[in-house]
Formats: sequence, structure tokens, C-alpha cells
Amino acid sequence: MKKNLYILICLAWMGSRTMVEAQDVVPTIDPYAISTNDEGEEETGTSFTGSAPKAVRFYANAQNVGGWDAYYEWRFYLTELDGSEHDTPYLVRYDEDTDYTFTKAGLHKVMCFATFTQGNDTIRYTEEFWNERNPMTVSISESRLEMPNAFSPNGDEHNPIYKAKEGYQSLVEFRATIYNRWGQKLYEWTDPAGGWDGTYNGKPVKQGVYFCLVKAKGADGRKFVIRTDVNLLRGYTEDTGVNSME
Repeated sequence: MKKNLYILICLAWMGSRTMVEAQDVVPTIDPYAISTNDEGEEETGTSFTGSAPKAVRFYANAQNVGGWDAYYEWRFYLTELDGSEHDTPYLVRYDEDTDYTFTKAGLHKVMCFATFTQGNDTIRYTEEFWNERNPMTVSISESRLEMPNAFSPNGDEHNPIYKAKEGYQSLVEFRATIYNRWGQKLYEWTDPAGGWDGTYNGKPVKQGVYFCLVKAKGADGRKFVIRTDVNLLRGYTEDTGVNSME
């Protein structure tokens, strides 16, 4: 009889311990994000840098949420390039996972607030949670744009396209137009990665001087208006550095 009573006490203690351990398993979050860098490579982490526009996908990464009601609130804050910091979020999202394309220069701070409820139990991840860890950040650089004054579409694959110089960044608007010396529009493009191949209606234009007008806007609000001559050099070769007029 005593042996049976001891077994019952042990079973009751084990059941109580199992219940306590089960209650200790509570919902958690461990937010992270995924983005593509300027070289086209996918990055996973909590801190990103690059030029605008920059698309980022954010994940709450919630665990142990079975049986709990979940509420998510993503808050986006901005620190300007001059260091001024905004205390009020400029954007709030309520999905478990969310994505956003950043088009304004500065340091963006992103935090996920989460609340889980089950009956009378409530688990919160809010200010105290983020006080113990750094918010996720997306740093958007100031804008930059330069245009060259010559190119050589002569088939040698050296500088065959007239386009923005390497290093342009954080442009949210862009439009470039090529004119001949009589003011006739020959070509236009709206992607800074694009450019003019020296043709009009599918046929190569003559060697000579053309004109380019560029109007663009940066993520930092800077406006670009660039007017420049464009020297189209069909006889130039990189090997000799000589431009033939033929």
C-alpha cells in the first residue's frame, strides 16, 4: 500500500512538473529582414546600407505561438542626414511580416512590437524588449549623379553606351533626353542604368556633338538639372587613343 502511494505521489509530481514546463514555453519574437544589396546579392540580417530605392522584407520570426492570439505592430522611424531625429513613426504596419521600399535618405530605424494573449495571460514585446537590443536599421545614402561628355559606339565594346557615370546613387526620379544640334529629340530614357547607343530609329547617327538634358531627383530631396554636350566618337579606339574622322 505504501509502495502504491509513493508511485502515485511521484506521478503527481511529474505531472505537475510537466505542466509548469509547458507553461514556461511562451511566444517569442526574433525579428530579421532580407534585402538585395547594390551588387544584386541577397542579404539577411538586421542592418542594411545602400541607395534608394531599396526594398526590404521584414519578418517578426515568432516562435511558440500555437494557441495564442497574436498582434503585431511595425514602427518605422527616421533620422535625417543632418542628425535630426523624429520621435513619431512615419509609418506603422500591422502584419506579422511586412515589406517596404525606402526612398528617403537618412537612417531608418524599424521595430516590431508584438502582443500575445491566451485567456488571462499576456506576453508583450514592446519598449522594454527593444531597450535591450538594437532596432533594425536601413541607411539610405545621399544622392549622387554625374554624366560624361563623350562615348564611342564603334563596336570595340569600350564605352559604347552614353549613360550616367558609375557611382550614381539614391535617385528616385530620372529622365535623360538626347538632342541633335537642331534641337530634334533623338532618344529618351528614365532608368539611370540605361543609356543611348548612338542610334536614331534603329540607325547609327553620324559622329559629332549632341546635347543631353538630365532632370533627376534624389532621395534626400536634391534636384539635378544637368545640361551637357555629348561627343559621339565613332573612330575612337582604346588601343591607339586616336579618334579617326572617317
